[in-house]
Amino acid sequence: MIEINQLQKNFGEKKAVDIEKYSIYQGDMLGLVGNNGAGKTTLFRLILDLLQADLGNVTINDIDVSKNEDWKQFTGAFIDDGFLIDYLTPEEYFYFIGKMYGLKKEEVDERLLPFERFMSNEVLRNFSAGNKQKIGIISAMLHHPQLLILDEPFNFLDPSSQSIIKHLLKKYNEDHHATVIISSHNLNHTVDVCPRIALMENGVIIRDIQNENNSAEKELEDYFNVRVEEEIEEEKMEMTAQETAIQEVPVQETPVQETIVQPEEKEEQA
Repeated sequence: MIEINQLQKNFGEKKAVDIEKYSIYQGDMLGLVGNNGAGKTTLFRLILDLLQADLGNVTINDIDVSKNEDWKQFTGAFIDDGFLIDYLTPEEYFYFIGKMYGLKKEEVDERLLPFERFMSNEVLRNFSAGNKQKIGIISAMLHHPQLLILDEPFNFLDPSSQSIIKHLLKKYNEDHHATVIISSHNLNHTVDVCPRIALMENGVIIRDIQNENNSAEKELEDYFNVRVEEEIEEEKMEMTAQETAIQEVPVQETPVQETIVQPEEKEEQA
């Protein structure tokens, strides 16, 4: 399905993505996890040809995404609310997406039946962040893509909505044998949903974890706990170094100049 080869993307001196080779297969449900700045969103933007790679390439079903757009017909994605058209209502937006993929109005209506509660005469700019997130996820799935990419799909959602989205993604993966890739800071949701997990650090996929019956949970928790401990230790060392440097700075005494005050001359009495 997806082949990543010698892929690199730099922002100045920072290497945002550096992946030598990585394969994602048809029907995979993959969770991409890592701390802020690990390169998750940048990798998604490279896969979707929203960023130009400095080196290497991404192919989807043997199609180089930077040279041919045929892959877009079977791909759905939602990265952020920049994907939405904020002056449209949800219904208008869904019809627009459907038209892009050659769906008739009746087909769109049928696919939206489970989501009627999201229909409103309000334009999207007036929706809450959570409802925008739901609209974006539904629109990405509307044309039943064989590849679905969602960046932080659980953000801004209340617990009930998070549970619904988890169930929706698992069912979509099973019913359509689609490849589903999500990124998330929430380890519990990722472990619940994804049988395969890629752990990113500094732009590199450092672990490819098979997650059977939530078996990856402890490995991920141990990794992130160690990272927190390392960061705390680094901060302590920096503070100690700063304190030592302050103590070693010699204090220069400023000479005090003595000021002699001359007594005022008394006026001569007449």
